[in-house]
Amino acid sequence: MSEWKQKRFWKNVHVVSSEAGYFIKLDDKILKSPAKRQMMLPTEALAKKIASEWEKQIEEIDPTTMPFTKSANAALDKVSEQYEEVSSLLGEYGETDLLCYRADSPPELQKRQKTGWDPIINWAENTFKVQINCGTGIVYIPQNEKLFSETRKKINNLSIFELTALYDMVSITGSLILGLAIINGRLSAEEAYQLSRIDEQWQLEQWGEDEESQVASNLKNIAILHSEEFFALSNGNKSTIF
Repeated sequence: MSEWKQKRFWKNVHVVSSEAGYFIKLDDKILKSPAKRQMMLPTEALAKKIASEWEKQIEEIDPTTMPFTKSANAALDKVSEQYEEVSSLLGEYGETDLLCYRADSPPELQKRQKTGWDPIINWAENTFKVQINCGTGIVYIPQNEKLFSETRKKINNLSIFELTALYDMVSITGSLILGLAIINGRLSAEEAYQLSRIDEQWQLEQWGEDEESQVASNLKNIAILHSEEFFALSNGNKSTIF
């Protein structure tokens, strides 16, 4: 995008508070998203994080060094316009949640899934006051409609910034339950990511690991850690959501 090719034109970066939130000034210009929306941010901590990314730009703007700016842009330009659609996509993950589909063999893999996933399933059942159905194989496992209605209520209470972070967590892990566990403080992003890789890790142990898959895994790990921090900065580091 051409807007990312411009050279640094500002000398100073400022975080300014207002009744609506916090915004960033590059000298006397208010920072805007690619869609020309003012980058109004929910917390001072997030605003400072983004401001530091702009402060660190030297000559030409390099978006690869600005992940928090990128996430804020996504929240403002995409999620704000498609909130219901994004929320519905998260619900679809819940209908086929990774943690609900177990291997029918071998016993060692079954044991790893049970040991790793059952405590999180139990947490979700206690949190949402529903029974979550799990089974083996790839045949669709229907869930209690109450599960979807309860999770939908929680998701719809999130801000566009929080929803942006949650969507990334869920898409990386393939599990709405793991994403919800992260934002509620039940799991760290690192723990959730490792739980999502139980099947993958098992396969790697059997067949060996290649450099390409390791690079991809490392990038996903970095991305989910970023989404965890973006969420925390967006909601003022609250320890629980539910």
